[in-house]
Amino acid sequence: MSAAEIERSLITKFRKDVWCPFVKSVKKYELVREGDEIAVCISGGKDSFLLAKCMQELCRHGQFRFGLKFIVMDPGYAPANRALIEENAEKLGVPVEIFESDIFGVVGAAQSGSPCYLCARMRRGYLYEFAKKRGCNKIALGHHFDDAVETTLLSMFYGAELKTMMPKLKSTSHPGMELIRPLYAVRESRVKAWAEYHGLTFLNCACRFTERVQNKEEESKRREMKALIARLEAENPEAANNVFRSMHNVCLDCIVGWRKGGVRENFLDTYSQDPSNRL
Repeated sequence: MSAAEIERSLITKFRKDVWCPFVKSVKKYELVREGDEIAVCISGGKDSFLLAKCMQELCRHGQFRFGLKFIVMDPGYAPANRALIEENAEKLGVPVEIFESDIFGVVGAAQSGSPCYLCARMRRGYLYEFAKKRGCNKIALGHHFDDAVETTLLSMFYGAELKTMMPKLKSTSHPGMELIRPLYAVRESRVKAWAEYHGLTFLNCACRFTERVQNKEEESKRREMKALIARLEAENPEAANNVFRSMHNVCLDCIVGWRKGGVRENFLDTYSQDPSNRL
């Protein structure tokens, strides 16, 4: 199947489950503006390559005129993994720019801390830096609906706080740069269906440290959340959707405590003056 046919499928076969929620997220969260220069960050997995195709289609037919760059950071991939990324990029018609870093070497030498956490932080910094040098003001990542729901549940069960993965964020370390997540409302199952329909094989995990961390807490907890969501949806098909929607519908009248900008507040601060605290 050609790149053109794969692109066409986004607005035909996968219009309802991929294209429409993608466009809805772009509009709802104001992820793309006129004149943006957006670096789509490709890890080699199915999520980031689907994002690349959606962004290409949006650039051609969307409401705003904006520019795209497709960047791949090679943190020390095995030659076969890098070759697979390059082959998929050519097959899909995605003109990638590859730059190298020494992240795997640095993470491998680290004596303490989570290698996954350290790698993620370093990756983000490298991506911001390269994107900025290429004249971009935003980076786009392939996180999807399930990532957001799992993050919400993880924060509650293991972090003792209520927060989620945001659809966009301003960089604190790179002024003028933003991170956007255009696949925010697309289910992971539909991403898999898109890849399988086209017979595409992508990198699953190219990390050198997979075996070293596969039983670590952060990985097992995320798998636990996936299993929990599957069980909940077996009983209530709207369970994951309701978790997702709840983060858009927080009732502050019924929240005991919260923090904003690092400042903690409590319902008792205004309890005596607040008329809403009545039955």
